[in-house]
Amino acid sequence: MPAVVVQNVSHRYGKQTDALKNVSVTVPAGTTIGLVGPDGVGKSTLMSLIAGMKKIQTGTVQVLGKDMGNKRDREQLLNKVAFMPQGLGHNLYPTLSVMENIDFHARLFSIDKTARQARIDRLLAATDLLKFKDRPAGKLSGGMKQKLSLCCALVHDPDLLILDEPTTGVDPLSRQQFWTLVNALRGENPNMTVMVSTAYIDEASQFAYTIAMNDGEILISDTTENVVKQYANHPLDAEGRPNLEEAYNTLLPENKRGDTSFSVPPFEPDPNLPPAIEAENLTKRFGDFVAVNHVSFSIAQGEIFGFLGSNGCGKSTTMKMLTGLLDVSEGTAYLLGEPVTGGSMENRLKVGYMSQAFSLYEELSVRGNLKLHARLYRIAENEQTRYIEQSLATFDLADVADKLPADLPLGIRQRLQLAAACLHQPKVLILDEPTSGVDPAARDMFWKKLVALSRDQRITIFVSTHFMSEALRCDRISLMHQGNVLAVGKPRELQAQKGADTFEEAFIAYLVDASDDGKNTKQNAQAAAANSPPADAAKLQTAAASENREQPNKKPLKRRQGLWAWLALMWAWLALMWAFANREGKELRRDKIRLSFALIGPVVIMLTVAYAVSFDINHLNMAVIDYDQSTESRELIEYFDGSPYFSGVERLQSSEQVQTRLKSGDAKLILEIPSHFAADMKQLDRPEINFYIDGSAPFIAENIKGYVTGILLTYARDKVHQTGLPIDARPVVVIEPRFLYNQGFASIYAIIPGTLMLALILIPAMMTALGVVREKELGSITNLYTSPASTTQFLVGKQIPYILTAFASYFVLVWMAIVIVGVPVKGSFIGLTVGALLLVCSATAFGLWISSMMKTQVSAVFATAVAAMIPALNFSGFLYPLSSITGPSRVVGELFPAAYFQQVSLGAFTKGLGIENFARHYLIILGFGVVYVVLASLCLQKQEQ
Repeated sequence: MPAVVVQNVSHRYGKQTDALKNVSVTVPAGTTIGLVGPDGVGKSTLMSLIAGMKKIQTGTVQVLGKDMGNKRDREQLLNKVAFMPQGLGHNLYPTLSVMENIDFHARLFSIDKTARQARIDRLLAATDLLKFKDRPAGKLSGGMKQKLSLCCALVHDPDLLILDEPTTGVDPLSRQQFWTLVNALRGENPNMTVMVSTAYIDEASQFAYTIAMNDGEILISDTTENVVKQYANHPLDAEGRPNLEEAYNTLLPENKRGDTSFSVPPFEPDPNLPPAIEAENLTKRFGDFVAVNHVSFSIAQGEIFGFLGSNGCGKSTTMKMLTGLLDVSEGTAYLLGEPVTGGSMENRLKVGYMSQAFSLYEELSVRGNLKLHARLYRIAENEQTRYIEQSLATFDLADVADKLPADLPLGIRQRLQLAAACLHQPKVLILDEPTSGVDPAARDMFWKKLVALSRDQRITIFVSTHFMSEALRCDRISLMHQGNVLAVGKPRELQAQKGADTFEEAFIAYLVDASDDGKNTKQNAQAAAANSPPADAAKLQTAAASENREQPNKKPLKRRQGLWAWLALMWAWLALMWAFANREGKELRRDKIRLSFALIGPVVIMLTVAYAVSFDINHLNMAVIDYDQSTESRELIEYFDGSPYFSGVERLQSSEQVQTRLKSGDAKLILEIPSHFAADMKQLDRPEINFYIDGSAPFIAENIKGYVTGILLTYARDKVHQTGLPIDARPVVVIEPRFLYNQGFASIYAIIPGTLMLALILIPAMMTALGVVREKELGSITNLYTSPASTTQFLVGKQIPYILTAFASYFVLVWMAIVIVGVPVKGSFIGLTVGALLLVCSATAFGLWISSMMKTQVSAVFATAVAAMIPALNFSGFLYPLSSITGPSRVVGELFPAAYFQQVSLGAFTKGLGIENFARHYLIILGFGVVYVVLASLCLQKQEQ
């Protein structure tokens, strides 16, 4: 039975990008298969469909006899398939140790503790990672990350191992060790099928079977031996390996074939010219990390100088220092005889720089991009058109001058970027991995342009690469590893110095000399395999148990077995959920920034709101114009001055000052007493006085109006009693308001319960809003896609650490409210605590729901903050009473848990209510949490589109 059968499969991204076009291929079982082709031809899409990561749009995919389009079949297959995604350690968690990463992957496949530990020990010994088991994955080298990723993929002993470009960007030594390791581990399970995609076509020559792809189509699917025999004119390449690259080049359409006859003319340096680039002890530090360590070299004018090394070895950092984009920590750099200084525009005008990532403007056409670069490099306005037309002709871009970069093939986009770098006719070109991912024809054409620039125009070219074939085209090469230059010289001379048959073997020899880890991994792997048992005891026990399980029993016994089976199923479900919770908890504890935000954020909200927000309108500034200057007028002023509502009584001299004080905001109330006020009082007449109120804030103005009325009534009543006249000023009915709660009418007793609600909603929701989308951005979401875990287990597991963190901060907030702010809990503390626990469950679930819909962390945080803040502040009863909120605003408030916890918080803090009063609110808040988790599960698909 074949391992994989793909029939008539097509896959499209958006409306225009066809990743796969009616692909049909059969993959034999128990062998190694190489899927070859440059970036963007559909390799990763095809492998993702086979691994069950992506939904099948059209066609059928059968893996190990099961239909990947059928959900039940796919779930059964996930225990037999392992997928290692593209990129260095994308299925790893940087803050977890080597051991913890493998352990987490083992738990995803429900491997019991004994078998799990045995399998982990064997893999660590085989990969020589045992001594690094406690080192965080983020601090491993690229090669070690790939070894760890392989361990994680193999921990559940799969029948089909899918590796998506596993060695891209790693150094040759690590690449060699990786394949030695794969072969050794495969020796333990000869029936395992290994399917590998790679952009290094020469690397695929070691596989027994080859599938060649181009532009979403299968070019050929056959044994590697047959492919080379039929399509390679020379069975062996210059390095003595099967010439698969020539065979692949022959299979390509004529317009995409590389020029196999292309060679670089020898370089003749001019001894009368100073070096184009000189570096002496160049060093760059980022904190304690040394990215570039005392690098020295010299590049002649017109020379093609190569930088060869793995990702992260310091190539890009060195290049940025030479262009002035990064400051130098130590050492000196010279460009055309002048010292390089950070931020120097003169240096940048001499250099054309092509970064590793595209620096094109997608909204501008090809011509528009060149015009923008012409302005940036200060080319005279009357010369710009000539420069642009010349560049379009030189780099064969005239036919696509009006197209957008997004509509161009990768090779033409690279040419456009080179044209932009050369537009201002620089003396030095610095190119950071310019041909990564392009097809052979585009790569050869690109190099022809570079050679022409070097030989015809004497432009110095400093190019970085990790392709051996490109390194051989350089006049001289610098081998770099972990920030250090290992050797500098002509490629063939460096090869001869090590007595190696190939340049790659020479590079490996330099790496071994420079590294303490250059050991024979194959021997370690074989030793581990020899010392390991042939099968896990746990598996044998499980098989035996399953054979003896089906025995005829009576009905009661069957019911008992059914109950135990259900309990075992629930335990397994919870154990898988706990695997996510345990991993997320460890990551959270080790991320000091996130943990600080989770714990300190609510505290900041509590202190800020408690001391900065108040509904009390007290100590308002007022002014007085007293034209009477009598005892009676001064007595009236004292009533206002002695009130807690007004303070800072200012004496004004004229009515012209009234408008000035009100406009400036220096006074909220101005009292004007006429000159005949005392006389009218003595005659028992009705004296008139004027009040001027600042109405810019209507709410405050209405309160001032009420305060003035109350003070005047108190003043009038006291004056009546002072006269001793037989006047009964009391009304027939006296209404005296008495407050059941908050008798002091202090707003702090309403603010603190609301602040607690706000802090427990906002911060937990924002924390979990990063949970899912963060894994999408980092790539570790593939662990969910390729494991038997459900989205609900994944979401609830991620939620648990944030619930515990938020619940811990709740106790801190209540302590602050009681001890620091002075607002006691007059009701049931247990009732408040139960409500808070349910609220943080709902808030974290809400954040997960938002996160499952978003694509970036920034958008997730922003959306969560807006979606949580508006109903929590405006429609929960915090700022405005619920009874006053009507219409759509009331509906929004009722569809968010904040309003219900606000009632719980107010009741516990202020009204003295107990747990029995909150049962309805508990159920509603819990219901919100369940609904949010369900919505998040529906939004987070188990497969990508």
